[in-house]
Amino acid sequence: FTLQVQFQGLFQMILVLGIGGSFPYGFHISVINYPSVVIKHHFIFQHIRKFINETWIERHGSPLHPETIMLLWSFIVSVYGIGGFLGSLCCGYLTTKYRKKKCQMFTNLIMLVAALLMAFSKTAKSFEMILAGRFLYGVGTGFSLNIHPQYVGEISPKKLRGFTNSTVAVFLTLGKLTGQVVGLREILGSEALWPWLLASSGLSALVQLVTLPFFPDSPSYLLIQKGNEEAFRKAIRKLWGEGDHQAEIDDIMKEKAAVTSTKTLRVLEVIKERSLRWQLYILVTVMTTLQLCGINAIYFYSFEVFHTAKFEEYLIPYVSLGVGLCECLSSILCSTLIERFGRKVLLWGGYTLMCSVLALLTMTLSLQHQFFWLHYFSVILIFLFVFFYGIGPSGATVSIMVEIFSQSYRPSAFLIVGCINWMGLFVLGMIFPLIVDNLGPFCFLIFLGILVLSAIFIYLYLPETKGKSIMEIKAEFNK
Repeated sequence: FTLQVQFQGLFQMILVLGIGGSFPYGFHISVINYPSVVIKHHFIFQHIRKFINETWIERHGSPLHPETIMLLWSFIVSVYGIGGFLGSLCCGYLTTKYRKKKCQMFTNLIMLVAALLMAFSKTAKSFEMILAGRFLYGVGTGFSLNIHPQYVGEISPKKLRGFTNSTVAVFLTLGKLTGQVVGLREILGSEALWPWLLASSGLSALVQLVTLPFFPDSPSYLLIQKGNEEAFRKAIRKLWGEGDHQAEIDDIMKEKAAVTSTKTLRVLEVIKERSLRWQLYILVTVMTTLQLCGINAIYFYSFEVFHTAKFEEYLIPYVSLGVGLCECLSSILCSTLIERFGRKVLLWGGYTLMCSVLALLTMTLSLQHQFFWLHYFSVILIFLFVFFYGIGPSGATVSIMVEIFSQSYRPSAFLIVGCINWMGLFVLGMIFPLIVDNLGPFCFLIFLGILVLSAIFIYLYLPETKGKSIMEIKAEFNK
């Protein structure tokens, strides 16, 4: 309770950053990009397909060919990734020049414009507005996904850094879960209300736009980048209370002294910097594994597994909701475990447990037609995989990405992270259906292999970052 009172400002800022940060990304993935084997069971697809066709008939007097409608739907889905990629590319430069806080508030304005386009697309009888809205949502989310982890990591003291960093994953999974809930036909997933479903994430942008001006920039940014020691100490008092924070202040002072120039290094300069070679290896490994660990494949396959397990079709969205709830709760559990077990254990341990589940799931899906009870075992394994993903890689990956880079390198490092993330989503969306068609349930063996290699690499080469300053972590890598 004493801790909660002392760091009340910090916890409030974490809430505000999360609402407009990773939450919208999870929401959008859940509402439109949420994968299922049979696309015709996707409510939003059904409604938007009908809307496009009706709009075209009203304009030109004849219906569109089904393949053309599918092509337009593909544009609606993929333009989000294009916007996200562009947002990530611009974010590093703009946050360095105009501050993370100012850029995040500008991001909220972009998201509000996108929400308005979505909300009035049906009234205006323009599916082009949906395309434009999705693109702007992508740009805004590309910014938010870069800014949120950096901002949260920079405002936290060492003893709470793991917890605060893992809240990025908590808000992302909370966004997924919220999208699943409000996307039900009984709420906003109906034919009459689907534009408001697509527009509803604008509420989180509005909340953050109104509340974020009352919070300070990150203390390390104010000291290292701006050299404003008075604002630095004022920000610490507002976020961390009036306690004794001299040890933390000394660590940030040491980091400032170690930085020969306040100029933030560009991406190519970071890549060429030999002292950052192992940090980059770790960064690429954990981020690539997060994309290719099989979580998207599990969601992709879940509809088929639930269907073969003899769940009624109207119940499947609610069972899928249970999967989303499991991921959200396990991410919250990760935020409580990360300071006890450390980042390294949660990463390689999570990878190992996920490997075991994927091996069993491949076996049960291959033999499910011979033994009826294996259908239900497959459902249990899906929940277990999501649980192990949530308590391990989901939260710990963000913490590692923030903690292994100092203030001068972090924006460029996160630009690399953004490129890997959005390119991974695009490539996975393009090739995964082909892999499933050719390999069936054995597609999970690809992800199993990636998890095995990553677990070994992390176990051997990642130093534990729990409770260490940036300079101590850098010394560990220099070994």
